Amino acid sequence: MDASVDAEQDRKLMRRLVAGDEAALSALVERHGSRLLATAARILGSRADAEDAVQRAFLRCWMHARDYRPEWAPSTWLSRILVNACVDEMRRRDASAAREQRPTARPSRPSPDDDIDLRRALDDVPREARILLALRYGEGLSHAEIARVRGISINTVKSQLARGKAILRASLDGRASDARRRIRRSR
Repeated sequence: MDASVDAEQDRKLMRRLVAGDEAALSALVERHGSRLLATAARILGSRADAEDAVQRAFLRCWMHARDYRPEWAPSTWLSRILVNACVDEMRRRDASAAREQRPTARPSRPSPDDDIDLRRALDDVPREARILLALRYGEGLSHAEIARVRGISINTVKSQLARGKAILRASLDGRASDARRRIRRSR
């Protein structure tokens, strides 16, 4: 289906949502839920937390539908709400970890699809850069779209992406070097 047709259908759903039509929210969940879940999982690293963030994002969408402006692409508006919900979750984790005076706990059992080294390397990337990496490479958003979602300049997007990629690359290279050293020692 054509992206402009999708955007127009989403705008119609948003008009219905602003008017209080709950079925429009269900249709938006159907159309965008899995995409938003994938994005949240990339940002948060936990499917359970991602599901909570998506649920909060759609709740905020419902509660703040009147704040939506028709010149915005609904998918971008939803992404922005989701990213804000993810940031809230990350802040909640940080506050909880600070109270407990221990690092944020990782899931005890990764799913079979998880790339453990990548997930751990992403933990080394600062929060904002991690979010931008997820939007760029997970969602495939352009620099301009990311700038709109995050409310920052395109140059900031580019510099944060470059910084995030450099940190990620260094972390992955370091993990690979550590693994090679462990293998040599075990021989």
